[in-house]
Amino acid sequence: MTAKIEVVRPGVFATVQDLGRPGLAAIGVGRSGAADRGSLRLANRLVGNPESHAALEAVLGGLVLRFSAPTTVAVTGAPCPITVGTRAAGMRAVGPDSPIPVGPGDELVLGTASQGLRCYVAVRGGIDVPPVLGARATDTLGKLGPLALSAGMTLPVGQRVLAHPGVDLAPRAPLPDVPILRVTPGPRVPWFVPGALSTLVSSGYVATADVDRVGVRLDGPVLSRARDGELPPEAAVPGALQVPPSGQPILFLADHPVTGGYPVIAVVAEADLDLAAQVRPGQRVRFRLVGLRK
Repeated sequence: MTAKIEVVRPGVFATVQDLGRPGLAAIGVGRSGAADRGSLRLANRLVGNPESHAALEAVLGGLVLRFSAPTTVAVTGAPCPITVGTRAAGMRAVGPDSPIPVGPGDELVLGTASQGLRCYVAVRGGIDVPPVLGARATDTLGKLGPLALSAGMTLPVGQRVLAHPGVDLAPRAPLPDVPILRVTPGPRVPWFVPGALSTLVSSGYVATADVDRVGVRLDGPVLSRARDGELPPEAAVPGALQVPPSGQPILFLADHPVTGGYPVIAVVAEADLDLAAQVRPGQRVRFRLVGLRK
């Protein structure tokens, strides 16, 4: 019998995610996948999965799952309280970034994340929902992949596994209070007044409440344009900092559109996108310029 996971409570917003659908932008399909790819990869390694297996991404924790069979799970990403067990036998506290054994009937309960935005839950064997265009990721903008989790939903568990990693804990550095994201100059710097790029990297910005898997709208010093009008739609990438007429940048994340019509002043380094994915509303963010063009 295929093992099942029951979603008892989905929390604020939770989805199935893997490493996404790279290479399909030419047909209008974005990569999508886990917003914090490093956390998803780590969760999979901790339970002995290939890194590409599908897991769960939960915003601010709050997720409650019930398991039909014994297995191993791991929780990574934004730190949150974690308990495992049954109401009859009692719940026990467990730690993040480590393999967690669960038994049949056990519930895994994620509390509210104390830092960061996104928690990841991997189960040994992976979440075995049907793939769409080669991936099991939920693309919230493109409306591809499985639906967002809801109470009462059941998720099948796969059987393709690797050897257990033989570790009890994967130490991780704490998330910074003020993340510093490295950026390179974007393709449309000439669309802005002289000094706009310097303004971006010398001033702090605050994440507004307008945060989702598509991106995060930032609030701070205005990045003024030197040109009026809009660009024809052009290719966009994760980490692009688009600037609409308001002058307040929008940072593209995992489910960003494949094209955009606002000028891109800078692009966040691929290596810093996991950190960007953990920025929560109200948090301050800074940018550091690297790779200056000669």
